[in-house]
Order: sequence, then C-alpha cells, then structure tokens
Amino acid sequence: MRKIIKKITILLFAFLALLACGIFILSGHVKSSTRDQTYNNITEVPQAYTVIVLGASVRSNGDLSTMLEDRVSSALSLYRAGKVSRFLLSGDNGTKSYNEPKAMQQYLINQGVPEEDIFLDYAGFDTYDSMYRASSVFDVKEAIVVTQKFHLPRALFIANRLGLDYYGFIGDKHIYQRENANKRRELLANVKAYLELGISKEPTYLGAKIPIDGPPQSTYSD
Repeated sequence: MRKIIKKITILLFAFLALLACGIFILSGHVKSSTRDQTYNNITEVPQAYTVIVLGASVRSNGDLSTMLEDRVSSALSLYRAGKVSRFLLSGDNGTKSYNEPKAMQQYLINQGVPEEDIFLDYAGFDTYDSMYRASSVFDVKEAIVVTQKFHLPRALFIANRLGLDYYGFIGDKHIYQRENANKRRELLANVKAYLELGISKEPTYLGAKIPIDGPPQSTYSD
C-alpha cells in the first residue's frame, strides 16, 4: 500500500509540475507574441479610430478606482493627442447599482469630451467578452486598447486570435495595491482565455450591431 501511495504522490507531483510549466510557457508566449503591439510612449502609438478602455472596479460613490481612472485618463490623452476619435468603454453593468461604463463616461464628460464620441459596452464582463463584443457588436476592426501593463498582453492576445488589428497603450500611472496578486491571477486568466478561444466561446451577451462610426445613443442605458 505504501508503494502505491508513493507512486500516486510522485505522479501527482509530476502532473502539477507539468501543469505549472505549461502555465508559465503560455504566459511567456502571450507576452512575447504581443510585445511589438504594445506602446508606452504616446507619440509612437499608431492612429486608430477607436480607443477601447477595459473596465475595472468603481467605488460605491461612483468614483473610478485608481486603476480605472488611470486607464480612462490615458485614453483621454490619446484622444487629446489626436490619436483616436471615439471611445468604447467596456465594463461590468451586471446590476442596476454597479455600472463601470457609465462611471467612465461621466469622467470623460466632466473632462469635456462630447457624448457623441463615447460608446458604452455594458456587457464587457471580462476581457474576452470585451474584445469579442468590440468586433462583433461595435464593428471595431482596428483600435488602441488601454489597460495596465500586466493585463494588456492577454487583451491583445485575445484580439489577435480573433483576427483583430488592435494595439495596446499602457495605462500605468501608479504602483497599485495587490499588484503582485494581479500578476499571479493573470497566469490563470491566460489559461481561461486560451480555453475560451479554443472552443470559440461566445460572450455572455451579443445583441444588435452598434457600429462605432454611427450614432452612439443606442448604447446609453436608462
């Protein structure tokens, strides 16, 4: 019995070691395959009609978290530099009391951005849904994606596998709380994205087309 238990333990450790290796190899591939699409200097960012801002947490009073404010303000910098013409704000609005896109929209309006330049995606529940819906619902075939450095490779990897011509702009402006935890979480999030792409998963919600170069009113919630 002891020999059997020992063999099972060895096999289990071998499996876990292979699994860990696979996760780190995938992470390396995600980063290396998107490195040339990632920009930190605004002057080097290619022109695109749309900037996609990926959602993050919003405080109970409606204010953007530090991480999300950095993403939106970085996208605003691209807009003011003439790099983009329209915003697609994609985030979680799973309940009436929580609305990431609306909070981002209000921030931009407060900064003087016209409402007609802002599109809202209320069903960007995760990065995969945001990238899929950007193309399928909003007809965004080329764009600049703005998020933090740890998150950007996965977003671009998903976009690449969906056949989209997207680039990334790093929105880091602070050292964030739980930064190391976010990086560890990203290892498993890469696996999730890889599996979703492998089965051609559809997002939680699709819906009618709302072309990014058309009127945005239909994207607004009541």
